Formats: sequence, C-alpha cells, structure tokens
Amino acid sequence: MYEMADQSWRNQPRKMSEATVGQLSARIAEHVEAHGLSSIQLILHGGEPLLAGPELIAHTVAAVRQAVGPGVAVGASVQTNGVRLDKAFLRRFDDLGVRVGVSLDGTATGHDRHRRRPDGRGSHSAVVTGLSLLSAEYPHLFGGILCTIDVRNDPVRTYEALLGFQPPAVDFLLPHGNWVHPPPFLPDPAATPYADWLIAIFDRWYGARRQETEIRLFADIIHLLLGGESAGEAVGLAPARMVVIETDGGIEQSDTLKAAYQGAPATGFHVAHDTFDNVLLHPSLVVRQIGERALGGACLTCPVRRVCGGGLYAHRYHGERGFDGPSVFCRDMFHLITYIHHVVGRDVADLLEGRR
Repeated sequence: MYEMADQSWRNQPRKMSEATVGQLSARIAEHVEAHGLSSIQLILHGGEPLLAGPELIAHTVAAVRQAVGPGVAVGASVQTNGVRLDKAFLRRFDDLGVRVGVSLDGTATGHDRHRRRPDGRGSHSAVVTGLSLLSAEYPHLFGGILCTIDVRNDPVRTYEALLGFQPPAVDFLLPHGNWVHPPPFLPDPAATPYADWLIAIFDRWYGARRQETEIRLFADIIHLLLGGESAGEAVGLAPARMVVIETDGGIEQSDTLKAAYQGAPATGFHVAHDTFDNVLLHPSLVVRQIGERALGGACLTCPVRRVCGGGLYAHRYHGERGFDGPSVFCRDMFHLITYIHHVVGRDVADLLEGRR
C-alpha cells in the first residue's frame, strides 16, 4: 500500500511535482515487478488532498497505472475532509474509478468542536453537502467515513448521525496520544472512557436486525478472536503494509507516528534513489514486521495480546522505553476486546448448542 501525503505544514512543496510523481510511479512499478504483485492500493491523503486539484490527482493515478501496466489492478482512493468535495471532483473520480473516504465526527456540535475553518466557523455544513452528494449520486465511489472519537459526544447519537449517509464502512479512530502526551479524558488510570464509548456503539451495531454498515475496528477484533487477521494497523500483529510518500518524495512510515515526536516517521529514504525493499530494512520498519516478538514484556503476558497487538504503534511511545510497551489506551483496549469476546463467544456457543 502506498500513501501519498500532502503535509503542507512542513518545509516542503505543498503539491507533489510531476517529476516526483514520475519517480514514485517508477518505484512502485519496480516493486510490483520484483514481487509479482497483481494488485496494489494507492491512497491520496494529507493534509487535504483535494487542494492538489483534480488535474494533479488524475495525472498521479494515471501515471501509476501506466507504470505498473494493465495486468496490475491499482485500487486508488482519496481521504478528504469533504469541504471541497463537489460534482467536478466526483465526476473526475468517477472517470478514474477513485473511491472517496470522508472525515466526519458525527453531529454538527461534535464535528465543529474540532474541525474549523481559518475564520473559526465550523465545517460541518460544508462536509454534509459534499458527503450527501457522494452518498446520493456516486454511492459506488463511497469508501466510508472516518470519525475521531471525542468521549464528550454521545456515542449512539454520533453513530446514527453517520449512518444517515449510508456509509459502507465507518472507522472510529482513537485520538492520538501516548505516555508523554496522554490523550484527553484519561485522568483516572483505572477508567476506560474510550472502551465504554465504543461499547455503546458496539451494542447498537451488533444488536441491529441487519448490518447497517461495517465498523472496521469491531470487525477486525471479531476476525482476530476467531483466528483471522486484521485489515488495519489499529489491532492485531499483522506486518505493516504501507509506506507514506511525502510531497517532496521522502519515504516515511505511517504518519500516525507524528503524534509521538518530531521526526518519528522519518526513514531518510527518497523515491529518487531508494527502493521500497531498502525501506523495509529500516530498523523501525523491521520491528513492525515481526509480530509478537516486537511486543514489550507487559504485553507478552497479556491474554489478549494477539488481538490487541500492543495497540496502535504510535500510541505506545514512552519517553524512556520508546515503543517497547503497551498502548496508552491499554486498559480501554483490554476492556473492549474482552467485552466483544464475551458477546461473540456467547453467541457462538448458542449456535453450536442449537439455541439459535
């Protein structure tokens, strides 16, 4: 998976140049050929990728597809805040077969608390306009909704506000934090406010007569409990599956690591002169490929370690032990996983015993 990020806050170009797109495309094609891949995922995100404009987005997707050749499927998608999403963009995405994910934090009150325009106005109404257009006229392009958790918002109301757009999937994201910079609302080390918030949604989602949408975190936990693998990096022990390409061509690790400390995602590699196989030999990426062996002592004795996987890597950061330890959300993850285990395990037992 290759993620292209527009991180305009850094001292680098706001848009990826066509020359850099060419270098990137060549590196992807090189990697595809070396490993005999039949499909790849290209995700355009940021920052806000729509600031690049439809022409550069179209050029990038076309360049990668041309470089890898017709025998390789390139699943392209954008992750946008939705403010600029309009018919012009959606028509272009439809022509390119680019799926669209939108960030929305639920109700207007919950969303506008954090997502504001430069003049201080909330962006909820603009996002709803673009998201409604996507959902109603281009549902085949709709990839899903990302929602960052704020435990001050009512969980079920938040979930049902998102359901109104009929998303095929919803990702609920824990707010970024670590042991140096703890997330909000964890004053009591014994409390589990994030698990409690998510459990309210799990009960609503799991108890529905039909599945109204996929919630990726819950689906991944259930798959792991039943012996499968996770599709993302929030839980589980699957190897890291992606690299991030910055607008200046720098190759980095997951951009979630920016929440740990300045420069945490950096590798020193660049698409102009480094292969993706070389990047995989970077110590920080190697440790994310070896599964359970990379967990700290506290995690190795935990009964849910193979499901939790230590939590999101960025959330493990500690000023003294680095990433060698549990997530700052450890208690929340333990409570959420054991709760889902109890509910799903009860239903599996009922099925096996013929009670359902």
